[in-house]
Amino acid sequence: MHRLDDLHRTVGSLAIGTGQHFQWLNGIAKWILVLNLVDGVFTLVWVEYFQARELNIMMRDLVYSSGLSFMLVKLTLVSLGTLFLWRNRSNALAVISLFIAFFSYYWVLLVHLEYSAVVFL
Repeated sequence: MHRLDDLHRTVGSLAIGTGQHFQWLNGIAKWILVLNLVDGVFTLVWVEYFQARELNIMMRDLVYSSGLSFMLVKLTLVSLGTLFLWRNRSNALAVISLFIAFFSYYWVLLVHLEYSAVVFL
C-alpha cells in the first residue's frame, strides 16, 4: 500500500500547463497559421492554373470569384479561431482542438505535395 501512495503522490505532482508546455503549444499555434497560409497559396495555384477544385464547400465560391477575398477570409477565420483556442489554452478541449487543427493542416500539406508530385513529375 505504501508504494501505491508514493506512486499517487508522484503522478499527482506532475505539472500540467507549465511554461514549457505552453511554449510547445505556442509553436503548434504558429504552425497552424503557417500551414493555413501554405494551404491557401497551393489552393489558389491549383485552382487557377491546373483546374483543380476547392474541396471546402464553404470557401468554394469565394476561391473561384476572388483569390484575394478567399485568402483574406481564410487567413482571418483561421487566425481568429487559433487565437480563441490559444486564449483558452488552460482548457483541455482547446488544447486538443489546436492539435487536431495542426494535424489536419499537416495532412492537407501532404495532399498538396502529393498533387505537386503528380502534376510536375
